[in-house]
Amino acid sequence: MVEDRLPQRLADNLLARSSAQLGEVEAFVDRLGLSERALVRAAMAASQPAFAAIWGNREDAAYDLL
Repeated sequence: MVEDRLPQRLADNLLARSSAQLGEVEAFVDRLGLSERALVRAAMAASQPAFAAIWGNREDAAYDLL
């Protein structure tokens, strides 16, 4: 399968790059991780009002103490 060779192809491609290009690749990969974390944080923040309306009641107050 093509996917089985992907790690080796990526490694070979990186070995062929200059130091400057490797710095750009590293920065890009770092940004990918930041983008994913930012998306998760934004989704959590957007859902808080909806969950507050559901969970913010006396019947569920006992669970807040756990």
